[in-house]
This record gives sequence, C-alpha cells and structure tokens, in this order.
Amino acid sequence: HNMSKRTHSASGEEHQLNETDASFSIKPPPSKKSSSNPSTMETLTSSSVSSSGGEPTAPPPQTANSSEKNDDHTSKDYYFDSYSHHGIHEEMLKDEVRTKTYEMAIKNNRHLFEGKIVLDVGCGTGILCMFAAQAGAAHVYGVDCSSIIEQAQKIIYANGFSDEITLIKAKMEDVELPVPSVDIIISEWMGYFLLYESMLNTVLYARDKFLKEGGIIFPDKAVMYLCAVEDEQMKRERIDFWDNVYGFDMSALKEVALKEPVVDVVDPKSVVSNAVPILNIDILKCTEEDLSFTSPFRLIAHRTDYVHSFVAYFECAFTQCHKPLGFSTSPQSKYTHWKQTIFYLNESITVCDGEELVGRISCKPNEKNERDLDISLEIEFVGKHSKVDKTVEYRLR
Repeated sequence: HNMSKRTHSASGEEHQLNETDASFSIKPPPSKKSSSNPSTMETLTSSSVSSSGGEPTAPPPQTANSSEKNDDHTSKDYYFDSYSHHGIHEEMLKDEVRTKTYEMAIKNNRHLFEGKIVLDVGCGTGILCMFAAQAGAAHVYGVDCSSIIEQAQKIIYANGFSDEITLIKAKMEDVELPVPSVDIIISEWMGYFLLYESMLNTVLYARDKFLKEGGIIFPDKAVMYLCAVEDEQMKRERIDFWDNVYGFDMSALKEVALKEPVVDVVDPKSVVSNAVPILNIDILKCTEEDLSFTSPFRLIAHRTDYVHSFVAYFECAFTQCHKPLGFSTSPQSKYTHWKQTIFYLNESITVCDGEELVGRISCKPNEKNERDLDISLEIEFVGKHSKVDKTVEYRLR
C-alpha cells in the first residue's frame, strides 16, 4: 500500500522515500530593558539608534517572562541552554548536506515563496529565515526559545534583512503572530534517531495553529530505517572496555553503557543486512500520537558474519517542491552531523547469508523527560549457529 518517490540530495545522490498515510516553559534571565508587560513575548525587529547617538545597531534582545528569575532550571531548560552555545550551530551550519539541501529547496522554489508569509520554527542563527527572504518571501517570522536568537538578530541586521524578518524569543506555544496564518512553515526539527529532543511536536503545534489550508511545510516527509551491523572493534572499545579498566572490574558501568544508544559514524562495509523502514512520517498529516510507535522488522543477512548491533538512520524529503529534493543519513551516504544511532547487543548474533532477523522496535517519550526516548528491541532469530529470543531496553538521552 506504500507509494514511493525518488528524491535527490544536495550531493546528487538519489534516495528512495516510502510514503504512507500514515515544549515547555523556560525561565530566562531578567531583561536589561524592563517591560511594562513581562508576561508578553518580545519581538526582535527593526534597527535602533545607539545610546551614544552613533550608527544604528541591531535592537537589544528582550525575552518573554522577563521579570522572572532564572533559578529553577530543569532538564527541559537545559535543552534550550544547549542551543545557546555557538558551537552546536557551527556544527549544523558546516553540515553541507543539511544546509545546502535546505538552501536548494527554498531558493530553487522562488515561485512558492515569493510574496508569502513564512514561519521558521526553531530558527537558531536565522539562516533558513534568510534563505526564505532571498527567495522573495513577503515576511518571515523566526521563533526560538534559546538565547542564540540574540545573536541571530545581529546577523539578520548585518545582512540587511531587518525589514523582511521578525525574530521572536519565546516557546512556540506562547507565540501570537501579528498575522492570523502563514503560507509556509520551515523547520530543521530532526534529532538523533530522527525523533530525539521531540522538536517535531512543536512543528505540529505550529502547523495546527498557524498554517493555512493547503499550506506548505519544508521538509514534509521523513522515513527512519533499521539495519544489522558487524561492529566488533567499536563494541570492544565502547562496551567491553568496562570489563577490565586498568585491572579493575567496572562491568557495572557496562550495563549502563549497553542501555544508552551510541551516536556515531558507521562504516558502510559493516552493514550485514538490508535496511527496512520502521517509521514513515507525513508532517502535513501526522499527529503527536504517531511519534510513539511500534514497528515490526524483518532483516535478511546478505553475508555470513556476526551482528553486534542494530543501526537506525533516516531520510528527509521536500516533496512539495517543483522537483522533490531530499537527503539521507545512511552509512552509505555523505556524512551529516546526525551520523547514525547504534544499539549494541550484550552478545553477538552469528548469522549466515540469507538468514532472517525478525523483531519489533518500539519508541516513546520518557515519562520524566519527554525529550528523552525510551526504545525497546524485541529480537527473534533461529539460525544455523545461533538462537536468540530477547527484548533489550534502551534510553536515548
């Protein structure tokens, strides 16, 4: 029942995309500039004149809830804090697969953006806002709760987009835009294992509240895949390391390490099976409930080898473009900062060419911190040299 489309990445690779029909409060530090209504979010817009009477400068940023003290941080707050540091944005901007695909999808579709109202959910440094402005958008609203938006405002001003772009520092759920609706939503919401950090929930909220009927979301499709991998050397370095640490038994930490998926680059030569889709998302139609899922899988070994881990990766696509465009984070594709997500097994599975690994993978937000993910793998295997029937629990955090 699945349809399929071909998508092309910025690096020229062709990918298969299968389709189916398938945030919280932060208490920022007090604003240097008092507000008559501290509970209202502030927009960071047009230029201002410096107090010395010199050249115009970017306006000083102001925050929502500016009268509250920053003395009650939770793990959710630290999520926003982590995106305040320039280093994480440097890594994302230097990811050419990510950034150039967005640039091409936006700027090569000027006919979609010209004269339109655009909302960037989680705008970060504002680069997607500026791409949209270059593509002719009538106005772009960028929303972000991280203090990186203070630097983004300076970037917007320095590049001459103050009239076309309005930045708002607030969580999306608190935003009331100056317009009743938008024509296009753009967002780089993907996390490790596609869903880690749960930013897609925020995009869906913005879609339901602000997107016009028949509106566009960039990107609009995502598919996550699972495959089996031989990874003995890395497992020895990351997991078995704890068995003997300078002569001491630290295997208690080995149990902890096994429960935490590893985000790293997987050698494509290590993949010993086919890859199968475990989650298909149509962002125009899906609901928050769809992001908690259970999916069966059936993997076929394509050589005689050992399986030390299962690996997940994803593809994203912009199918509402004139020419569909997308990228993949698979081991066989060009490097991205998302890398791949590795689920190590305590004991390896011996497989022969053609044998099947059958199982089920489940994923849901952690009850204590919804940005973390609880993931379980049920594995059934009966082979010539190995038999497995077990469930392994993981927490991605």
